[in-house]
Amino acid sequence: METGNQTTLSEFLLLGLTEDPALQPLIFKLFLSMYLVTILANLLIILAVTSDSHLHTPMYFFLANLSFTDICLSSSTIPKMLVNILTQSQSITYTGCLTQVCFVLVFGGLENCLLAVMAYDHYVAICHPLRYTVIMNPCFSGLLTLFSLLISLMDGLLHSLMMLRLSFCTNLEIPHFFCELAQIIKLSCSDNFIDNILIYIVACIYGGVPFSGIIFSYDHIVSSVLRMPSSGGKHKALSTYGSHLSVVSLVYGTAFGVYISSAVSDSPRKTEVASVMYTVAPQLMNPFICGLRNKDMKEALKKLISWIAVLCHLPFFELGV
Repeated sequence: METGNQTTLSEFLLLGLTEDPALQPLIFKLFLSMYLVTILANLLIILAVTSDSHLHTPMYFFLANLSFTDICLSSSTIPKMLVNILTQSQSITYTGCLTQVCFVLVFGGLENCLLAVMAYDHYVAICHPLRYTVIMNPCFSGLLTLFSLLISLMDGLLHSLMMLRLSFCTNLEIPHFFCELAQIIKLSCSDNFIDNILIYIVACIYGGVPFSGIIFSYDHIVSSVLRMPSSGGKHKALSTYGSHLSVVSLVYGTAFGVYISSAVSDSPRKTEVASVMYTVAPQLMNPFICGLRNKDMKEALKKLISWIAVLCHLPFFELGV
């Protein structure tokens, strides 16, 4: 193919996690299982929060939004990978690749912002309990979520529009299972200096500000918890908000691990495997860490499953969740 801009480009090739045909069925079954569990677990949380009036609080409102974001983020990458394995194809159209880049950035950024918003919610609940209902009112909670979505959309559209100006040569192979922005920029045969600088600037601002907010919130939360006179109160606070901190550690830890892997390793395959940890693992684990271990959520899920069983005329058994 002759050098040309994006108007003459028809498709990219996603090389996937491995080129060994014998491993393709195993990878298909593994990722299909993880995807279905991710969708089901996060969907249960959304249904439980919306159906139980006791969970109509800011904390569970943000949790339901996080679950919706996890569903969207997983659906942005895994289905195309499964279809390619099933059809024994590696192609993805230029439009499809651009759309995938945009969706991954939007929903990945939204997850990042929601974690910061949830940390602020916990900070207000622990450090300003008497003013909690005044500060975290439904209107303000909705505005925080809407603002997170808007800046995530701006981030996704900014990088997507910058990608439109790139030209591509003969090498259209992406050593990944989805269209990752950094890999697309590496394939460009045009000047990509501005794109690379923009990635680092936006990553520092868009990742650093929410992470700093999370650190600030939990610094005050821990200080307040340690000052509690009751050991029971300390245990309840730590069990309630420790799960969110575990999710934060999982998301930022895997993202940081991918960055370190790409910095110290010249192998795109190793970086690709590491990328699975931040595009698949957090979305799979979030509902179990942050939602399904919660006592109120368990009760809501039991009521939901009981209602579904009655609706379907099926016997309901105590599930012991």
